Amino acid sequence: MQLIQQNPDLSAYLAADEVIDHCHPLVRETAARLAAQVDDSYAYARAAYEFVRDAIPHSADSGGLRVTWRASDVLEQRTGICHAKSHALAALLRAEDIPTALCYQRLAHDAGTGYVLHGLVAVRFRGAWHRQDPRGNKPGVDAQFSLDGERLAFTVDVESSEMDYPVLCDAPHPAVLRALRDAPDRPYLWEHLPDTL
Repeated sequence: MQLIQQNPDLSAYLAADEVIDHCHPLVRETAARLAAQVDDSYAYARAAYEFVRDAIPHSADSGGLRVTWRASDVLEQRTGICHAKSHALAALLRAEDIPTALCYQRLAHDAGTGYVLHGLVAVRFRGAWHRQDPRGNKPGVDAQFSLDGERLAFTVDVESSEMDYPVLCDAPHPAVLRALRDAPDRPYLWEHLPDTL
């Protein structure tokens, strides 16, 4: 699949905003701590990815009810669904000048009731975009940081109308962000996430 930048200006994928708030002190502090442990930007990207994947539980796996959406809140509260964790990873990567996009998959809903959008990121290295999924591993899910072939949490089943969206967004999709902001808790969110872009 060929990934397509929604915004042709690469600097848009380094920008900070209310959601990917990489100027926030907690994001800067976390990025600095991770950067101090590695030698280059590739190693930093892997370290940031593994930190978000492993140190911040996916709220559905942990049973957490809180809904986070702003990167700094995800880092502070140490919880979030795939979209929130992607916002946190994007902020940590952009804090160290690594272009990072948000991207999406349409997957069958866990409850067996239609479809839901799944969030992940893409990083720009070696002149190309590479998708990464910081969702968090569990039995049956083994996502890994990779620039040599995707190691995502989920592979879409096109025969079941699942799909990978090729668009690389410089900001969260408005429908996803609205669902996150409006949800009083994760079970409510689970039933109100959009199912298509």
